[in-house]
Amino acid sequence: MNADTFLDLPFFTPQHRELAVRLDAWAERHLAGRGVADDRNSVDRACRNLVRDLGTSGWTRYCVPGESAFDVRSLALIRETLARHDALADFAFAMQGLGSGPISLAGTVEMKQRYLPRVASGEAIAAFALSESNAGSDVAAMQCSARRAGDHYMLDGEKTWISNGGIADFYCVFARTSAAEQRADGSVSARGISAFVVDAQTPGFSISRRIDVMSPHPLATLSFRGCRVPATQRLGAEGEGFKLAMQTLDIFRTSVAGAAIGFAQRALHEAIEHCATRRMFGKALADFQLTQAALADMATEIDAARLLTYRTAWLRDRGEPAVKEVAMAKLWATESAQRVIDRAVQLFGGRGVERGEVVEHLYRDIRALRIYEGASEVQKLIIGRDLLNRAKRTPG
Repeated sequence: MNADTFLDLPFFTPQHRELAVRLDAWAERHLAGRGVADDRNSVDRACRNLVRDLGTSGWTRYCVPGESAFDVRSLALIRETLARHDALADFAFAMQGLGSGPISLAGTVEMKQRYLPRVASGEAIAAFALSESNAGSDVAAMQCSARRAGDHYMLDGEKTWISNGGIADFYCVFARTSAAEQRADGSVSARGISAFVVDAQTPGFSISRRIDVMSPHPLATLSFRGCRVPATQRLGAEGEGFKLAMQTLDIFRTSVAGAAIGFAQRALHEAIEHCATRRMFGKALADFQLTQAALADMATEIDAARLLTYRTAWLRDRGEPAVKEVAMAKLWATESAQRVIDRAVQLFGGRGVERGEVVEHLYRDIRALRIYEGASEVQKLIIGRDLLNRAKRTPG
């Protein structure tokens, strides 16, 4: 199974196959030759342009399903295809979905009409504001608060590592509407967290710091100081924000695995081409058995990741429980992609670490995927907990 034949898997419908082929052709025309943006201004500008182009061409409408359920297979296929061509294009697409996902899931009719058509068209940029400096994987430890004041809430605190921070038109923000409850084991209960849509121009909201990372994309720390948000901007019932955040992440986490596969597939492609032409000791690098073994390992890891990922997406689209499967797909796809890309860099030798080489950029692109939307260690905890819970429910 390779990038050209995996669409024959029974997980896909003819519509999914047509989508992947059509998007690949679009990406070849619109993303090929696009320069890598590394400084903040050019990254911001490129991201805005990509959101606009993805919206104009109809791709971001898959982030906004309307009255239908999210098609997780389509999300994963789109991210795999975009990631294979351009990491920032994948980022731009993914954040439109993640940033507006809570509105799709829990927004009122008025909120959906106000925000989602602009997300789908690429006219508005969305952001998902959950993490804090001391509340990353441990979401319940968040300190950002939202106090009810008549027909408004007053938000105070900070959010950090927020993708699209600084360029988003609105943010889905999660904050505590009641004090944290400490459990007997010292952990904090997730009860009392609520979600709000905060427009970027809301008084009391500001960007306190832009964050530069190894694979450049818009990232920032958000500040809320007496930020007055209408109660009508709350998503769902008060206190149900944690559940909404997890529902959103559970939908889009499978697509992270898709993006990892796209990065890994591109690395394998680059490695095969390099090995076929690189001469060493009078023969091509591809003629050495060690090289062939390395390529075999890379291809096998990618195929295993694809099978895990699209089985999971298929289960999600069927409405079946897939908590363990989502965690497995995200864990394996991101970790194996890191290994594949590292092996590609090794095969390139000195060129592999030269700034501007495709595999060098992929090496930086993949690293964050093992952390965001649940670090690999958290995925292992989810898998282990699910296995133990199933064992308790099974007699004997």
